[in-house]
Amino acid sequence: MTTTRPLSTDELLTTTRTVRKRLDLTRPVPLELVRECLEIALQAPSGSNRQGWHWIVITEPEIREQIAAYYRRSLESYYNSGSSAASLYADDPERAEVQRRVSDSSRHLAEHMGEVPVLVLGCIKLPTGKLPEGSQASLWGSLLPAAWSYMLAARARGLGTAWTTLHLGYEREVSDLLGLPEDVRQGVLLPTAYYTGDTFQPAPRAPLDEVLHINHW
Repeated sequence: MTTTRPLSTDELLTTTRTVRKRLDLTRPVPLELVRECLEIALQAPSGSNRQGWHWIVITEPEIREQIAAYYRRSLESYYNSGSSAASLYADDPERAEVQRRVSDSSRHLAEHMGEVPVLVLGCIKLPTGKLPEGSQASLWGSLLPAAWSYMLAARARGLGTAWTTLHLGYEREVSDLLGLPEDVRQGVLLPTAYYTGDTFQPAPRAPLDEVLHINHW
Protein backbone atom coordinates (compact mmCIF):
# COMPACT_ATOMS: atom_id res chain seq x y z
CA MET A 1 0.00 0.00 0.00
CA THR A 2 1.37 3.41 -0.98
CA THR A 3 1.95 5.91 1.81
CA THR A 4 -0.68 8.63 1.58
CA ARG A 5 -0.16 12.32 2.33
CA PRO A 6 -0.99 13.57 5.84
CA LEU A 7 -4.19 15.41 4.90
CA SER A 8 -7.11 15.82 7.26
CA THR A 9 -10.51 14.75 5.94
CA ASP A 10 -11.63 18.37 5.54
CA GLU A 11 -8.37 19.32 3.81
CA LEU A 12 -8.64 16.43 1.38
CA LEU A 13 -12.25 17.29 0.55
CA THR A 14 -11.62 21.03 0.08
CA THR A 15 -8.29 20.92 -1.77
CA THR A 16 -8.97 18.17 -4.29
CA ARG A 17 -9.17 20.39 -7.34
CA THR A 18 -9.44 19.84 -11.05
CA VAL A 19 -5.81 19.90 -12.19
CA ARG A 20 -5.10 20.90 -15.78
CA LYS A 21 -1.97 23.03 -16.15
CA ARG A 22 -0.09 21.38 -13.30
CA LEU A 23 -0.24 17.79 -14.50
CA ASP A 24 3.27 16.40 -14.89
CA LEU A 25 3.24 15.07 -18.45
CA THR A 26 6.75 13.65 -18.23
CA ARG A 27 6.49 11.36 -15.20
CA PRO A 28 5.03 7.87 -15.66
CA VAL A 29 2.22 6.82 -13.32
CA PRO A 30 2.48 3.20 -12.09
CA LEU A 31 -0.58 1.15 -12.94
CA GLU A 32 -0.55 -0.26 -9.40
CA LEU A 33 -1.09 3.26 -8.04
CA VAL A 34 -4.11 3.72 -10.30
CA ARG A 35 -5.41 0.35 -9.12
CA GLU A 36 -5.10 1.48 -5.49
CA CYS A 37 -7.22 4.54 -6.24
CA LEU A 38 -9.82 2.45 -8.04
CA GLU A 39 -9.98 0.00 -5.12
CA ILE A 40 -10.95 2.99 -2.97
CA ALA A 41 -13.48 4.08 -5.60
CA LEU A 42 -15.22 0.69 -5.44
CA GLN A 43 -16.27 1.44 -1.85
CA ALA A 44 -18.63 4.18 -3.07
CA PRO A 45 -22.40 3.64 -2.90
CA SER A 46 -24.45 2.52 -5.90
CA GLY A 47 -28.17 2.12 -6.48
CA SER A 48 -29.47 -1.23 -5.14
CA ASN A 49 -25.79 -2.11 -4.62
CA ARG A 50 -25.60 -3.05 -8.31
CA GLN A 51 -21.97 -1.92 -8.60
CA GLY A 52 -22.49 -1.55 -12.32
CA TRP A 53 -19.45 0.63 -12.86
CA HIS A 54 -16.62 -0.23 -15.24
CA TRP A 55 -13.25 1.52 -15.52
CA ILE A 56 -11.20 1.78 -18.68
CA VAL A 57 -7.59 2.69 -17.86
CA ILE A 58 -5.87 3.96 -20.99
CA THR A 59 -2.08 4.14 -21.09
CA GLU A 60 -1.35 3.34 -24.75
CA PRO A 61 -0.08 6.59 -26.36
CA GLU A 62 -1.84 6.07 -29.70
CA ILE A 63 -5.20 5.47 -28.05
CA ARG A 64 -4.73 8.44 -25.72
CA GLU A 65 -4.03 10.68 -28.70
CA GLN A 66 -7.09 9.45 -30.59
CA ILE A 67 -9.28 10.26 -27.59
CA ALA A 68 -7.52 13.62 -27.26
CA ALA A 69 -8.35 14.44 -30.87
CA TYR A 70 -12.07 13.87 -30.21
CA TYR A 71 -11.74 15.90 -27.03
CA ARG A 72 -10.23 18.87 -28.88
CA ARG A 73 -12.97 18.78 -31.50
CA SER A 74 -15.61 18.76 -28.78
CA LEU A 75 -13.90 21.63 -26.98
CA GLU A 76 -13.98 23.79 -30.09
CA SER A 77 -17.70 23.12 -30.53
CA TYR A 78 -18.26 23.98 -26.89
CA TYR A 79 -16.45 27.31 -27.19
CA ASN A 80 -18.15 28.18 -30.44
CA SER A 81 -21.54 27.58 -28.79
CA GLY A 82 -21.07 30.62 -26.55
CA SER A 83 -21.83 28.64 -23.39
CA SER A 84 -18.26 27.93 -22.26
CA ALA A 85 -16.87 28.94 -18.87
CA ALA A 86 -15.30 32.07 -20.35
CA SER A 87 -18.69 33.47 -21.36
CA LEU A 88 -20.25 33.20 -17.89
CA TYR A 89 -20.58 36.01 -15.30
CA ALA A 90 -19.32 38.71 -17.67
CA ASP A 91 -21.09 41.34 -15.52
CA ASP A 92 -19.07 40.38 -12.43
CA PRO A 93 -15.39 41.39 -13.02
CA GLU A 94 -14.00 39.32 -10.15
CA ARG A 95 -15.86 36.17 -11.09
CA ALA A 96 -15.28 36.75 -14.80
CA GLU A 97 -11.54 36.64 -14.16
CA VAL A 98 -11.91 33.26 -12.46
CA GLN A 99 -13.93 32.03 -15.44
CA ARG A 100 -11.23 33.28 -17.81
CA ARG A 101 -8.62 31.26 -15.94
CA VAL A 102 -10.83 28.18 -16.01
CA SER A 103 -11.26 28.61 -19.75
CA ASP A 104 -7.54 29.09 -20.31
CA SER A 105 -6.66 25.99 -18.32
CA SER A 106 -9.33 23.97 -20.15
CA ARG A 107 -7.73 24.83 -23.47
CA HIS A 108 -4.33 23.88 -22.07
CA LEU A 109 -5.63 20.46 -21.02
CA ALA A 110 -7.24 19.93 -24.42
CA GLU A 111 -3.96 20.72 -26.16
CA HIS A 112 -2.07 18.23 -23.99
CA MET A 113 -4.70 15.56 -23.28
CA GLY A 114 -2.87 12.99 -25.38
CA GLU A 115 0.29 13.53 -23.33
CA VAL A 116 -1.34 12.81 -19.96
CA PRO A 117 0.14 9.44 -18.92
CA VAL A 118 -3.13 7.85 -17.79
CA LEU A 119 -6.73 8.45 -18.86
CA VAL A 120 -9.37 6.81 -16.67
CA LEU A 121 -12.82 6.47 -18.19
CA GLY A 122 -15.66 5.82 -15.75
CA CYS A 123 -18.53 3.87 -17.30
CA ILE A 124 -21.81 2.37 -16.15
CA LYS A 125 -23.58 -0.80 -17.33
CA LEU A 126 -27.25 -0.10 -18.14
CA PRO A 127 -29.45 -2.44 -16.04
CA THR A 128 -32.04 -2.74 -18.81
CA GLY A 129 -29.61 -2.44 -21.71
CA LYS A 130 -30.67 1.12 -22.56
CA LEU A 131 -30.85 4.54 -20.92
CA PRO A 132 -33.94 4.88 -18.72
CA GLU A 133 -36.73 7.23 -19.68
CA GLY A 134 -37.40 10.07 -17.27
CA SER A 135 -35.10 10.55 -14.31
CA GLN A 136 -31.58 9.15 -14.68
CA ALA A 137 -30.44 10.24 -11.22
CA SER A 138 -30.15 6.69 -9.90
CA LEU A 139 -28.13 5.55 -12.90
CA TRP A 140 -25.49 8.28 -12.83
CA GLY A 141 -25.61 8.45 -9.04
CA SER A 142 -24.30 4.90 -9.14
CA LEU A 143 -21.13 5.98 -10.94
CA LEU A 144 -20.24 9.57 -10.14
CA PRO A 145 -19.63 9.17 -6.37
CA ALA A 146 -17.10 6.44 -7.20
CA ALA A 147 -15.38 8.73 -9.70
CA TRP A 148 -15.09 11.45 -7.03
CA SER A 149 -13.69 8.88 -4.60
CA TYR A 150 -11.08 8.02 -7.22
CA MET A 151 -10.09 11.68 -7.43
CA LEU A 152 -9.81 11.95 -3.64
CA ALA A 153 -7.69 8.81 -3.43
CA ALA A 154 -5.48 10.13 -6.22
CA ARG A 155 -4.98 13.47 -4.46
CA ALA A 156 -3.94 11.67 -1.27
CA ARG A 157 -1.29 9.81 -3.27
CA GLY A 158 0.21 12.83 -5.01
CA LEU A 159 -1.75 12.49 -8.23
CA GLY A 160 -3.74 15.21 -9.95
CA THR A 161 -6.96 14.58 -11.85
CA ALA A 162 -9.47 16.58 -13.85
CA TRP A 163 -13.20 15.90 -14.01
CA THR A 164 -14.31 16.31 -17.60
CA THR A 165 -17.08 15.10 -19.89
CA LEU A 166 -16.39 17.09 -23.07
CA HIS A 167 -15.36 14.01 -25.03
CA LEU A 168 -18.93 12.71 -24.74
CA GLY A 169 -19.79 14.71 -27.83
CA TYR A 170 -18.04 11.80 -29.52
CA GLU A 171 -19.12 9.05 -27.14
CA ARG A 172 -20.00 6.64 -29.94
CA GLU A 173 -16.63 7.08 -31.61
CA VAL A 174 -14.76 6.59 -28.34
CA SER A 175 -16.89 3.54 -27.51
CA ASP A 176 -16.04 2.02 -30.87
CA LEU A 177 -12.36 2.83 -30.39
CA LEU A 178 -12.28 1.04 -27.03
CA GLY A 179 -14.64 -1.79 -27.91
CA LEU A 180 -17.27 -0.94 -25.28
CA PRO A 181 -20.43 -3.10 -25.30
CA GLU A 182 -23.70 -1.47 -26.38
CA ASP A 183 -25.08 -1.57 -22.83
CA VAL A 184 -22.11 0.31 -21.29
CA ARG A 185 -22.22 4.10 -21.31
CA GLN A 186 -19.48 6.56 -20.45
CA GLY A 187 -19.94 9.03 -17.60
CA VAL A 188 -16.67 10.83 -16.93
CA LEU A 189 -13.11 11.09 -18.21
CA LEU A 190 -10.39 11.51 -15.55
CA PRO A 191 -6.95 12.40 -16.91
CA THR A 192 -4.46 11.37 -14.23
CA ALA A 193 -0.84 12.35 -13.61
CA TYR A 194 1.47 13.41 -10.84
CA TYR A 195 1.01 17.11 -10.13
CA THR A 196 3.62 19.81 -9.84
CA GLY A 197 3.82 21.99 -6.71
CA ASP A 198 1.64 21.47 -3.67
CA THR A 199 -0.23 24.70 -3.04
CA PHE A 200 -3.81 23.51 -3.45
CA GLN A 201 -6.34 25.58 -1.53
CA PRO A 202 -10.12 25.69 -1.20
CA ALA A 203 -11.66 27.42 -4.22
CA PRO A 204 -13.74 30.60 -3.94
CA ARG A 205 -17.40 29.74 -3.80
CA ALA A 206 -20.63 31.72 -3.53
CA PRO A 207 -21.80 32.05 0.10
CA LEU A 208 -23.74 29.10 1.45
CA ASP A 209 -26.69 31.30 2.40
CA GLU A 210 -27.24 32.14 -1.28
CA VAL A 211 -28.02 28.50 -2.04
CA LEU A 212 -29.27 27.16 1.29
CA HIS A 213 -33.00 26.56 1.77
CA ILE A 214 -34.45 25.31 5.07
CA ASN A 215 -37.77 23.44 4.82
CA HIS A 216 -38.85 25.30 1.65
CA TRP A 217 -37.40 27.44 -1.19
